[in-house]
Amino acid sequence: MKRYPGICLLVLILSLSLAACTTQQQIADRQHAKAIRDLGEAYMGQGAHTRALREFLKADSIYSDDPYLQNNLGLAYMAKGSLALAVKHFKKALDLKPDYSPARNNLGSAYIEQENWEAAIECFKIVKDDLLYGTPQYPMSNLGFVYYKLGDYDQSIYYYKEAQDIAPNFPMAYHGIGLTFMAMGDYAKAAESFETAVEKAPNAVPIYIDLGKAYKMLHENNKAYEIFKKAAEMAEDSKMKKEAEAEAEKVWNR
Repeated sequence: MKRYPGICLLVLILSLSLAACTTQQQIADRQHAKAIRDLGEAYMGQGAHTRALREFLKADSIYSDDPYLQNNLGLAYMAKGSLALAVKHFKKALDLKPDYSPARNNLGSAYIEQENWEAAIECFKIVKDDLLYGTPQYPMSNLGFVYYKLGDYDQSIYYYKEAQDIAPNFPMAYHGIGLTFMAMGDYAKAAESFETAVEKAPNAVPIYIDLGKAYKMLHENNKAYEIFKKAAEMAEDSKMKKEAEAEAEKVWNR
């Protein structure tokens, strides 16, 4: 049987050249997709969620195996209220990068929106145990919120306090524990927690409204009225402004 070493060598060279071209194309695709992803992230930072989603989908059509892009898609869909699609993309991000704790925390947040409490708890407990995760106060507070919604107030307070211990200036934890105390009927402790939350987040209108409600339950009507009026003046969202004004009117007419 005759051998043709020249032909074999030519085939090998062509195969290696093709592989090199393929690798170069893949690198180019990733770089192109990343540039588009960066533009989408800029739009997200501006609150332009539709534009962001459009860019993320472009990037996805070029190179979809990017966990950061999949997380971004999840965030964009969640901002648009498409929770099923958000969950789908957060899960894909985790399939591509199982230790991607921000995506898992986002997945838990999407489950909260779906009121899928047990799935949310599972996500947040995994994230809180990740020693490399830089902001464990978020999954701790998220767990506090889930248990608050489930009516397990002892567990809720436990996780909110864990978040406070980790990040003493984290207003979300103080707000959450205030809501839990409100649900328990301990309005004095609720007001104290809301007051601390307001100190740490002086522009957070929802906290002012909840503080006003706590004052109202304590029959401190002057304080409640002043807080509601302040919330109404600060509110940029029309719905929240109307809520604060309505609460102030209720106190005035009691």
